[in-house]
Amino acid sequence: MKESDKNIEQLIEKMMAEEKLQSPSLDFTSKIMANVQILEEKKLKAYKPLISKPIWISIGLAVAALVIYVSLFSVSETDFKIDEVGKLYSDRILTAFSGIHFSKNILYAILIVPIMILVQVGILKNYFDKKYQL
Repeated sequence: MKESDKNIEQLIEKMMAEEKLQSPSLDFTSKIMANVQILEEKKLKAYKPLISKPIWISIGLAVAALVIYVSLFSVSETDFKIDEVGKLYSDRILTAFSGIHFSKNILYAILIVPIMILVQVGILKNYFDKKYQL
């Protein structure tokens, strides 16, 4: 086996002697950096909101139109006053939830969780605004 190793080494040395050293062209670095820059530009993603501004405006106009239509053109069978409607619904709500009692901890959680969610939404919005800033 040692002789075959020597033969392999001689063959490798012979092949290395025949081959010339290759050197890169003068503008090799600039070509590579140009390709890297193109790849980086492809990776950048512009921030694009899930719901665009025209859609938000359309939703707002639709809601406003619905409120105006219901308030002006709705036909009611009986003439309720606003106070009577409010009292009717508040009485229904009170009777539906009259048997439920919440502890102070639950009430605090109900109050604090939405506040914390709003804080997190603000922090995440700032984070993504900075991340996708051009």
